[in-house]
This record gives sequence, C-alpha cells and structure tokens, in this order.
Amino acid sequence: MSLLDDLNPGQRKAVEAAKPVVVVAGAGTGKTRVITYRVAWLISQGVRPEAILAVTFTNKAATEMKERIRALVPEAGAAPWVGTFHSFCARLLRQDGPLIGIPRDFAIYDDEDQTSVVRQALRRLGRDERQFSPRSLREPISYAKNNGWDSERMRMEADRVFDKRARLAADVFDFYVAALKQAGALDFDDLLLEAVRLLRSGDEARARWRGRFEHIVVDEFQDVNEKQYEMVRLLAGENSCVCVVGDEDQSIYSWRGADPGILQRFLEDFPGAEVLRVETNYRSTQTILDAAAAVVAHNSGRLGKNLTATRTGEQLVRLQEAIDGTGEAATVVHEIGRLLRKEPEASVAILYRTNFQSRPFEEACRRAGLVFRLVGGFSFYQRAEVKDLLAYARMMINPDDDVALARVINTPVRGIGEKTVESLRAAAAEDKISLWAALVAASEAASNRTAAALAAFRQLIEGLRAGWENRRPAELLRELAGRTGYLESLEQQDRAEFTDRASNVKELVSAAEEAEEQGETLLSFLDRAALVSDADSYDAHAPVTLITLHSAKGLEFDHVFLVGMEENLFPHARSMASEAALEEERRLCYVGMTRARRTLTLTRAHYRRSYDRRSQTATMPSRFLAEVPEKLMETVAAPTGGEGSGVSFSPSAMRQPDRSTHWAGNQAGDRAGETFDEAPRFASRLGGTPKTLIGRKVRHPTFGLGTIVDVESDGEDRRFTVSFARHGTRKLIERYAKLERV
Repeated sequence: MSLLDDLNPGQRKAVEAAKPVVVVAGAGTGKTRVITYRVAWLISQGVRPEAILAVTFTNKAATEMKERIRALVPEAGAAPWVGTFHSFCARLLRQDGPLIGIPRDFAIYDDEDQTSVVRQALRRLGRDERQFSPRSLREPISYAKNNGWDSERMRMEADRVFDKRARLAADVFDFYVAALKQAGALDFDDLLLEAVRLLRSGDEARARWRGRFEHIVVDEFQDVNEKQYEMVRLLAGENSCVCVVGDEDQSIYSWRGADPGILQRFLEDFPGAEVLRVETNYRSTQTILDAAAAVVAHNSGRLGKNLTATRTGEQLVRLQEAIDGTGEAATVVHEIGRLLRKEPEASVAILYRTNFQSRPFEEACRRAGLVFRLVGGFSFYQRAEVKDLLAYARMMINPDDDVALARVINTPVRGIGEKTVESLRAAAAEDKISLWAALVAASEAASNRTAAALAAFRQLIEGLRAGWENRRPAELLRELAGRTGYLESLEQQDRAEFTDRASNVKELVSAAEEAEEQGETLLSFLDRAALVSDADSYDAHAPVTLITLHSAKGLEFDHVFLVGMEENLFPHARSMASEAALEEERRLCYVGMTRARRTLTLTRAHYRRSYDRRSQTATMPSRFLAEVPEKLMETVAAPTGGEGSGVSFSPSAMRQPDRSTHWAGNQAGDRAGETFDEAPRFASRLGGTPKTLIGRKVRHPTFGLGTIVDVESDGEDRRFTVSFARHGTRKLIERYAKLERV
C-alpha cells in the first residue's frame, strides 16, 4: 500500500480504477504520476508487466515513464510495454507485418529521409524546390495518406481550393510512394496506417494482440487522432481495461488531427466507462487557475473540472497596457529585469501566439542586456523569409554581392534553375567577374528562354536600384516585397506556415520603420540585422525564455508574460471564421495561462504598426481579457518614460478598467477605427492641454471607462483618441462625446 500512500485521493482513485476510465487531469495535477503509479500498482497486484501497454506521445516521456516504473517496482522481472504510438506500431509490424505483405526488415524513414525522397521527386519532375520546400510538401502528402487519397484525389482537392502547393504535392505523391515501396521503407504515417490495417483485416493477428494486453493506458489522450484512437479500440476489444488520461482544455493540435471531443467519444464507445477527475494542482496559484478556468469555461461540450491549488500566494493576474508594440516589449523587459534583480534564480517566459511577435522582445532583451533563449523558431533575423528580403536589400546597395544574388535569383521562382546558376558561377570564375556581371553578360548573349528569364531579373533589380539612396528603409523593403512578388507568393498559400512567413516579412518592414524613427539609414539597419544574426546564440541556462504558445505546452515557469492580447492577434485572425477554431484559440490561451507558477501578466498594445501604411493601426483588446472575472485581474502601471513607450501612463491612468458584463467585441459595428458619437448634445469641456490630458481616465456613457491616448486640434472641434477596455480605440469629438472626468 506504500505506493498508494504517495498519492492524493483523486490520483489514488484513478490508479485503482478497475474498469474503462477517462481520467480528466488538469494542468499541473500530476497526470504523469497517475500513469506511472497505475502501471506500478498493477504490477504490484500481480498483473504480468508484459500484459500492460502504456502509450505516450514522445520518446522522452516514454523513457522517463520507464525509469519511474522501474524505480517504483524494482522487483518486477519483465518490463511493461511503454512507448509512443509509432514505436509500438513498429514492434507490431516487425512481428506480423508479413501477414499483410510488409517485410520484417523494413526501413523506417525519418524526417530527413522523407524530405530527401521528396527532393528527388522534384528533381525527377524538373521542378525547382525554391518555390515550395521539400519539407513543406510533406504535410499535404501526409494528409492525403491519412485520408486514403490517391494522387488524383489530391489534384482534385488542390484544384478545388486553388492550392498550388497541394497540386505540386499531388505530382510528387506517386513517386514518393513508389520510392518508399522500392526501398522497403515505411514513413511515420505508414507505421500507424499499416498497423491499423493489420489489426483491422487480420482476425488472427488482432486476436493475438488483444489477448496479450490486459491493461492499456494512454497518456495525452486529447491529442490522439482518428487512426490512433482506432488502434486503441482494436487492441482493447471487450476484455482489456483501458485507462485514458488527458485534458480536453489542452487540446491544441487540430491541425495534426487531434479532436477535443475524443474524450466524449471514448465514453460512448466503451459503455460503463467512468469519468474521474484529478483536480489538485501543484503548479499555479488559485488565482491563476481560476482566471484560466473562467476563460476556457466559454467553450462548449466540456467534461469540466475544478482545480484546487496547493501553492500559496494570491497576487492578481496583471493586465499591462502599452501604446504600441515597441512600448509593450520595453514594458515587459523592464518588468522582467526588476523581477530578476529580486529573484536571480527565477524562470521567466514571454509567450506569444505567432513567431513574428518575438522580434521586438528579442531586441528589447538585447538592449537591456538580458540573456534569453528562443524556443520554437529561429531568431527573427535568421528566418529564411527575413534573410531573403534583406538579401534583396543588399543587392540594391551592391549587385556584385554574390551571396545575396545566389539567394534571391530564383526566389520566388522565376524560371532560373540551379543548372543556370552553376553555369553563371563557372563563367564568373573563368572571367574573374562577379556573378551579377556574368548574369548581365548571359542575358545579352542569347535569345532563349533562360536568357529571357535572366534579362527579366536584371531589369527588376536595375529598376529597384534606381534612386535607392533617397528612399527610406521601410519604403524600400515594402517595395522589394511587392515588386519582386515575394510577399504575394507567400500570401497566395492558404496554409499557416505561409501566413506566418508573410507576417514575418511585414514585421521586418515594421522593424525598419522603427529604425527610421531612431535615425538609422538602410546601411545601418542592415548592419544591425547582420550583427544580431551572427551574435545570436542558444543558451539553455538563460533566465528568460521566448516561446510560442504551442511550444510551451508541458512547460512551466515562475513568471509568465502572455503578450499580444488583441483581437486578430490572439485570438488569431484565421480563427474568426469558425467557432471550433475560436474554441481552440481559447484552449491555447488556457495552456498559456497555466504555464505560470507564481505570477501571470497579460499585455496588449493600443496600436500596432500596419504594413500597408506608415501609421499605426488601433487594436481591439482580446475577447479573452473580458472573460477573466473582474475580481481576479488588476491593471498595473507601465513604467513611465520607458524607451518606445510612446506615452507615459501614470498609475492613476492605468487603474482597473471598466469590466462590464456585456462584451460586444465581435459585433460588426464594434471594431477598432474611427468612431464619432454625433449626438447633438454639448458636454462640458475637460480643459487641459494635450500634454496634461494624455493618459487621463474618462468615462463615456456607452463605451464605459477609457484612457485618452491622443489629442488633436483645439477649440470646439478638439478630438480625443480614447482607448476603451471593452470597445477598442475610438476617435471622439469632445463637444459631442459627453466624456466625464474620472
């Protein structure tokens, strides 16, 4: 009984369950502990170790689970089956694969091998991989295989949605499948698909494997896809006792096929299964848990849970606002510096929705001398699309930059293949000239299609170079992104990967605009970008972590800053067309909030730079902010006069905002932008000058409490730009607005 003595009542009940069971284990409740103790307890009760199958999602988690089980029951002779879905499928197919025509000595192609096969296919087809990388083509191939599509079905679906990448993937598909078959190899998708086919079609094999396992335990069950769930059902049959452990509120991988409703389906497919909840949280404070729970409670169809914290400390969730993105980064980094001076050993994370958001925080950390590590992506200036556009900019200054030319000569694809580039290199070497000079000569020497492509590229570069010295950095980069077709080539692809890459291009333009405001020229901007790229290094012991919300799942930090809490940023603009997508964004917010152990700070900017014009665009606060109960959140003052803050907010101006129960942030008529309240009633003037009014708190009869962030003109037509917590930023004419001092 000593094993069970280590558990709290909820964990103990889950460990002892003797029938099919869904264990709803919230963030920080020790779900891995439940799984390992359940396996160890079963062994201690006389269940043969080899009759237990425990499945998890990563090899690291599987290794840790094995070590913990071994430490808990060292007397056990054999070891239980513990591994990932893919490792289990490999073992199954090694034994019984020949029953469905798969040799026992099949090879397993990893990511690099799969990418190599796609690259070979592109070469065989005479297609340039610069348009779509071989790695990016694997996603539609995987999707097709998991849905049972052949290449013709892929083409039909790609044509239906005008997806060029999927169309190319369809052309590659048959070669890819044939190459693996010829090599006697299976990729990761094949391991799962073929194992399911074996269990589904072979009565003998299915009966043998069902008879082997008396108990099945599945970790992270909210992340299983349709095929993985089918495998669990095929293995379980009617006799196995199946225990699945998961948290529906942490299902954030729908793009991998995960379905948060899978826990409900389990209850339907396994009659008599019970739901047990593990609700004692060992990570966060109660305030953080309650705030996160209030947000995710707005989702539908949940099993639900009520987490209870063991950690003391009741600091409210903090809402910190800044005038713009630069000010947001400066404010966050200033606060992190203060925290680390008080607690040098503390761990701090800056969490954001998409990779492009990391750029201002990277730069603010560098200016402040804070050591940080970037997880879940390359440093901003090392990303391919950023380096591509900077290479174009380098060519504006010096077309004889061979490295820059080689990088962009066929990016985006313009019919200049690798053979042509190699011939240019050879000519340049022979004549001892630059690659650009060789290109100019080749474009004039012949009249074939290749020469025409070279001539078109030459004309493009020469046209862009004209007068570059007189153009501002941001203006030039914006023109480069447009006239080269680079940004359009990214935006044409309706995939998250390309949307993020396009966002990075736009963020680079924003960075150039900020550089202009600091007096930088194009040359100095390029120098700084190159130096940042060269100096950037990964430090596993850094106190500050910059990480996307998806990458943060499973991690925890003492202090968390969840940034960019604005509509169309988080929740992401792509989620607005679907209620299911919006609910996944809300689960992602829950994951981010529950990474925090001691303090949680939510931040937003009142303005974000717009790619389309130099001015900044007003933002709307994220609807998730409105879903946090008033009693759990406080608005805190931003440091006054901070670099890039744009406006100095006093503590009184940053008091608790109006938190009315009505949230109309998604109503068509309630969006950021100019709004004029034209009711013909004169309100008493607030007086003051722009300097004294900016930062002042006011009340509007419709929009509630707000903060004045800008003042225009004077006299009877004086206009205020006011940021309202629930209704975004509004531009109001003072004499009609009925504003009251607060």
